[in-house]
Amino acid sequence: MEKFFDYFDGRYRESILNKPPADDGPVITLSRLTGSDARQVAAILVDDLNRKYGITKWRWVDKDIIYAIAKELNTDTQRVENFYKGIELSNISEMIMAFSDGFVSDLRVKKAIKDVVLSICKEGYIILVGRGGVSIAHEITDALHIRLIAPFYWRVENVMKKKGMDIETAEEYVVDTDEKRFNLIRAFLDKKPLNIDYLFDSTINRSSFTIQGISDLIVTMFEKKIGQQITERKNKTQKF
Repeated sequence: MEKFFDYFDGRYRESILNKPPADDGPVITLSRLTGSDARQVAAILVDDLNRKYGITKWRWVDKDIIYAIAKELNTDTQRVENFYKGIELSNISEMIMAFSDGFVSDLRVKKAIKDVVLSICKEGYIILVGRGGVSIAHEITDALHIRLIAPFYWRVENVMKKKGMDIETAEEYVVDTDEKRFNLIRAFLDKKPLNIDYLFDSTINRSSFTIQGISDLIVTMFEKKIGQQITERKNKTQKF
């Protein structure tokens, strides 16, 4: 996790954010419906990409961002976690708390999240699980945006197994978390669309493939999309 604290050195982050757009990435964002095993996919995908290209640059990140943002804002991690969970402060609460020491508004939390996530994505070789990444990184050219889905009750059963919940609790958890994740993606978009399908390069049904199978598919799509874009840029450069 220490690596991510580098992004809170003002000069370092500024240098990353000011990189030429052509040097951004590569990055893969993994958005997911609850219970679609995105973290497990990310872990396998990192190993597969590093092994395929003979490097050790690829890494994946999820909740590490919360701890790093809390450190920068000098607030507790729960404040950042609440924003991610959609527990925003009301206007009256903000007015009251503004007179308290250490108050951190939703706008400050949102800006910190966007700046940190964008700098991580621009530096590249990152697989970002959730965290609104598909919205924040949508302008990065060398990016692949994947969405993992699965049937509702397949995901409910998966959550029951992993979290030890009964079916009613798991159903409520899946519905509630799906809504919060959808709202988080919309929160970082200038416009607030009702449908976010257009943000993704591909949607994969977790129930149809193994975790390794999904990683294999993503590696192939990464090569097709990013490799083709790099080749096209090189060809354009050579013409001038």
